[in-house]
This record gives sequence, structure tokens and C-alpha cells, in this order.
Amino acid sequence: MALNVFFWKYRFRFFTGILLVIATNYLAVLAPQITGYVVSLVQAKLPGGKPVAPIQDDLIVSYIADISTHQQFSFSALITFCSITILALAIIRSVFMFFMRQTIIVMSRHIEFDQKNQVYAHYQKLDTEFYKTHSTGDLMNRMSEDVSRVRMYTGPSLMYLINLISLIGFCLFNMFSKDVELSLYVLAPLPILAITIYIVNSIINKKSEQIQEQLSDLTTNAQESYSGIRVIKSFVQEAAMLGFFKKNSELYRKNAVSLAKVEAIYTPTMSLMIGLSTLLTIFLGGLQAYQDPSKVGTIIEFVIYINMLTFPVSAIGWTASMIQRAAASQKRLNEFLSIHPSIQTKRNPIPFSDLKGEISFDQVNFIYPHSGIKALSSFDLHIQSGQKVLILGKTGAGKSSIAQLITRMYDPSSGSIKIDGIDIKDFNVQDLRKAIGYVQQDVFLFSDSVKNNIQFGIHQLQSESSLIDSTTTANVYQEIKQLNKQFETLLGERGTTLSGGQKQRFSIARTIIKNPSIYIFDDCLSAVDAKTEKSILGQLSKDLEGKTALFITHRIFFSFKFDLIIYLQAGNIAEMGTHESLLAKNGLYAELYKTQQSQKEE
Repeated sequence: MALNVFFWKYRFRFFTGILLVIATNYLAVLAPQITGYVVSLVQAKLPGGKPVAPIQDDLIVSYIADISTHQQFSFSALITFCSITILALAIIRSVFMFFMRQTIIVMSRHIEFDQKNQVYAHYQKLDTEFYKTHSTGDLMNRMSEDVSRVRMYTGPSLMYLINLISLIGFCLFNMFSKDVELSLYVLAPLPILAITIYIVNSIINKKSEQIQEQLSDLTTNAQESYSGIRVIKSFVQEAAMLGFFKKNSELYRKNAVSLAKVEAIYTPTMSLMIGLSTLLTIFLGGLQAYQDPSKVGTIIEFVIYINMLTFPVSAIGWTASMIQRAAASQKRLNEFLSIHPSIQTKRNPIPFSDLKGEISFDQVNFIYPHSGIKALSSFDLHIQSGQKVLILGKTGAGKSSIAQLITRMYDPSSGSIKIDGIDIKDFNVQDLRKAIGYVQQDVFLFSDSVKNNIQFGIHQLQSESSLIDSTTTANVYQEIKQLNKQFETLLGERGTTLSGGQKQRFSIARTIIKNPSIYIFDDCLSAVDAKTEKSILGQLSKDLEGKTALFITHRIFFSFKFDLIIYLQAGNIAEMGTHESLLAKNGLYAELYKTQQSQKEE
């Protein structure tokens, strides 16, 4: 049912393709009839031969026979005329076959294109929770393997199904109209062939699925080894990893050899059954021709039909198997496409205007759905517009959860979050995120140029100077100038050509060039040295003037003046105030401050 939308969208190609398949097979079955007619003419010319009976076959064949009769061709001219006719039909059929593939196969490619876009677009809509509970391999498999299997159904499988139905129908009609008894005898082995091939194909598909899974494991094993080569070498585990890979590789080899043995049954079985049908045709037809020599043409016609039925009959099992696999893949796609993101924009969102940056949390409780971990409990917080806020706390205190809730990567389990007095659920999600600059803890860079990575969050770069300004603020411009192609230099996959500190500074530059209303820096300076940190914070103090900014970290920034400092503990605010007031309390913040101060002096 899900594919009907696509079939209707490309209905012209679909229905035209069906007509072309039928027309192609119709032309194919004319050749045996004309051949039988020619053989009967030859038989009639032999001593004691009987005159050829009036043609009662297809209208086109009858028309051709009438032409040859009325024109009173000589025997050689008649044979030449019939041969040219068969050749002409073959050429027309070839042209039809070309357009047949140009309609159905091209249609399947269009459907594949649409489905991949549909899947990718749906991926973009799904929220963070979905990606926490689904592996990357599974997501890629749905877009590549599942969509490809469906394409095999909408293209080759559908074409072959129509082809075999129409060709078998034409052949059987002509055969039974000539000789019912002979038809039953010669067709007897073909159902056995179809069943045999179906069984063999089922076994092949089952083994293919196992091999595909093992190949996936083997590929994953290799990919992890390549990515973690430094760790493997550091712990001297080359031999152990090679042994593990060899074990998986050996299992793959054994199953691949087993599959090859099963596939070896396919062709001999098909040849045997087709040969048996041909033998029966010649044997039984020979007995009939002995009693009635005029039936020689019919016997030749039957032999051609049997050979024409070879591929359609052998394709029954393959086509049925392909349809089954496509149905399973489409079911997986339907299940995926039926998932609705929990983070959605309301039907009539409040028109978005420039944010002032006032943020408030009102009795917010938040539990991560995939793990059940409670991150925030009855959390209240009010941040004034333009304030610079430092959020401290140990790992698991709930610091990053605040950032993810503000940007609506998650919605709170209860309570509300407001920006400028408006619940963030009332805004358009994309407008909200465009207004917030979020430097995430887990830095991700694309395998693209430095320039494209930095301007990733904006539609169009206004000027080259904005690139220089943002990278200067992030203290990475001088390093970019030393690259071979500077801003046009290509970064490796996930930015592997950069150090951890460089990645963080690139991420900061990407956020600064966006010029958002609210900044959130989530532990984004953990990989830089103290001197670079001081330089970046000094530049940021100028760029963030008048903007609301949240700095989430586990350590204190000595070189930055914060309006509000919050110390989180187990999802609650343990301490809150200015630097001076918190030191006066001599609590958790003061203890952390003294510890870092002593480490700094050392």
C-alpha cells in the first residue's frame, strides 16, 4: 500500500511499461507460429506431402500467410519473405524491450530516489531520543539495503513478473490451441522445475542473509580497527585483533562456500528439466509426426515454446523470493516512517522575533526516556537578559541536560521552560534553534573544507571578514593561515586531521559566526591550554556583550567575569550567587575554587 503513492505518481511510466511488456511477449510468440508455418510449407513440398491447412493462429500470422498466398510467391521467395518477417518482428520486439526498460526500470530508479529522500527527510525530523536507541548501522541499512530491495521489486521483479505471466499465458494459449494432449505431456516437468528453483532460491536467500550479517560484522570489525589503531598499537593488541578478524573472516568464508555449493544446483537443475521437456516434445511429437507428417511444423513450434518458457519458469522462484525480501524491507521502512518525533512544532506557533535572552525554568523535572536516569528534579532557575552564567557541577549533575532542554533536544518530563516569558514549546523549533548558538560537548566536524565547516550554521556568508573575525575570536585563525589552502583546506573525516583543542575552537568559531541571541558553551574549552583559554575568553567577553551566555563546565574560569554562578548537585541547585558571595559561603564552590587555585600555583 505504501508504494501505491509512487506507482500513481509515475503512472504513465508504470502503465506504459506494462503494455510494452505484453506487446513484447506478444511479438515473441509470433515467431514460433511463423516458423511452424514455414516448416509446414516445406513439408508440403516433399513427396507425398499434404497441402498446408488454412492458418487459424494469430490474426497477424494469418494476415502474413494470406499475403504470401495472394502474392503467389515462389517457394524460395516465400521462405525469404517469412524470414524477413521474423527478423522484422525481432527488431520491433527489441525496440519495445528497450522502451520497456526505459519505463519500468527508470520508474524504479525514480521511486528509489524518492524513497531515499523520504527516509533522509524523516531522519532529520526525528529527535535525539531516537538516535540514542538506534545504531548508525541500522539507520544506514534502512536507507541503502532496504530501499535497494524495494527498488528491485518496483523495477526488475515487477517487470519479470509481468513478463513471465504474459509470456507463459501466450505460450500456453497457443500450445493448448494446437494440441492439448501434447501440451500436457511436455509441460509436466516445468512445475517441478518452478518448485525446485523456488526451494533452492529460498535456501540461497536464507544463506545470503546470514552472509550479509557476517559481512556487516566483518566490516564493523575492520572499521573499528582502523578507527582505533592508536589504541590497538598502544596496548600491543595487533595479534589479538588479527585473530578476532580471522575468526570472523573464516566464518564468512565457510558460509560463502556453502552458498556457492547450493547455487551450483541451480543451473544443472534448470537445464535438466528444460532438456526433459524438449526431449518429451521431440519424442511424443515424433510419434505423432510419424502417423501424420503434417504435424512436423507443430512439433517445431512446441520446441521453440518450451525454450521460450525456460527463463520465465526459472524466474518464478527468483521473483517470488525478491518480492518476499522487498515486502520485509518495506515493512521495516513503514515501521520507521510511522515513528513520530516527540519534539514537534505546534500548528500555530508564536511568530518569532529577536530574542532578548531571558530564560526561566519553572519546577522542571527531567528523566531521560531511554535510560530512566533523572537529570533534573524540581529545578527552578531565572536568568536575566544579557547575563553571563557559569554552571558548575560534577559529572552527572545535570549540567548538559539544561542545554539540551533549552534547545529542545528533549522536552522536560514536567514543568516549563520559558524564553522572554514565552514557553519554548510555543515557538517554531527551527526558529528557536537558529536563535541559539550551542557549542556542544561532543564536537563534530564534517569531511569538508574549513570554510564550509565554520559557516555551516548560516545560509550565506556575508563577507570574508566574518570568517576571519569568528576564527580570531576562537583563537584558531593563525593556525588556519598556516594550512596549505587556508580556509579551503579539506578536513579529514570527523576532523581527524585536527587536535582535540583545534576541533573545539573550530566549533566555537562556527557558533560565533552565526551571531545568535543566546550562547551555550558546553564544556567547549576542556582540550585547550590555560593561555589559549584566557585568550578565547578575553575575545568572547567583547563578542558576548549584551548577549545571554551560559558556560557549562566542571572547572572555574578565572579570567572571565560572570554575573551568576550556579553549582549543581544531583539535578538541583546546591549553590547560586556571584563569585564573591559564593566564596563568602565557604561551600562547594569555594572548595572547588581553592582546589583549582592550588593546582594553578603548582
